[in-house]
Amino acid sequence: MVKSNQHKDLYQEITDKIIAEMEQGRLPWVQPWDSSHTACAVGLPVNASTQRQYSGINILILWGAVFDRDFTSQNWLTFKQAKALGGTVRKGEHGQVVCYADRFTPQSEREQAKAEGREAQSIPFLKRYRVFNIDQCDGLPNDIMASPQPLPERETIPRAEELAKASGADFRHGGDRAFYSPSLDYIQLPPQPAFTDQINYYRTLFHELSHQTGHPSRLNRDQTGSFGSKTYAREELVAEMGSAFICAALNIVPTVRHADYLAGWMDVLKEDKRAMFRAASQACKVAEYLFALEQGATKATTEQEVAA
Repeated sequence: MVKSNQHKDLYQEITDKIIAEMEQGRLPWVQPWDSSHTACAVGLPVNASTQRQYSGINILILWGAVFDRDFTSQNWLTFKQAKALGGTVRKGEHGQVVCYADRFTPQSEREQAKAEGREAQSIPFLKRYRVFNIDQCDGLPNDIMASPQPLPERETIPRAEELAKASGADFRHGGDRAFYSPSLDYIQLPPQPAFTDQINYYRTLFHELSHQTGHPSRLNRDQTGSFGSKTYAREELVAEMGSAFICAALNIVPTVRHADYLAGWMDVLKEDKRAMFRAASQACKVAEYLFALEQGATKATTEQEVAA
């Protein structure tokens, strides 16, 4: 029996959905927490069974599901995981498709590469599977059902300060502009009190810090594009999502820092169906890189205290 739609191209399917949302003025990396949607606490989507955070494009997919279906939790489970925890997915509930990226090498390629004395080339692929929000389940343990509450907003957020310090970035304060200079490798920010809403200082800081990770000595992204170019738009996408992922992890509501780049982002997505996947993956690497630096700094401080 032939399946309908011949198993749609997952890259194109998700990219088309994101473009449609952007055309309506909705950006998938901030939409769950706009002024009209406050049901769900700020955070990154997590597998409630393994406690592993979802990454890359799956963050955007699951945030979109939270927004569209008014879920109150960022916790997700597969059908089997819900059953293993003693619960069940309610009858009639529909899961959210997420994807798993991997690579495989066909046997024919292995044999040909061996005969030609070269390394076999692997082929990237996406595998789709379904997860269910814990709001769609019954009978789960109480500790699974409990959702963390967002931290209250304050002018100074210690964890955000620690993360910024651990990055080792050269922060310079003054003036009324925020930017990262790739050639001189420093970040310029207005003083925090200059922001109408002081929480925006941290949102802006993490946007510029995301750019800073692209330096050749760090994650080495292409930052040579001039304003208006597709290379520039791709880097801005990474910084926008990198900031959003970091803010969400720190319970700071993400917002759009550069909505005026929307047209450029849409041009990139329409031209390349894998652009959003690539940008989301790079944004995750930004967050992982910075949190690893913070973890290393914390460990070093602890060891010094023990030695003392």
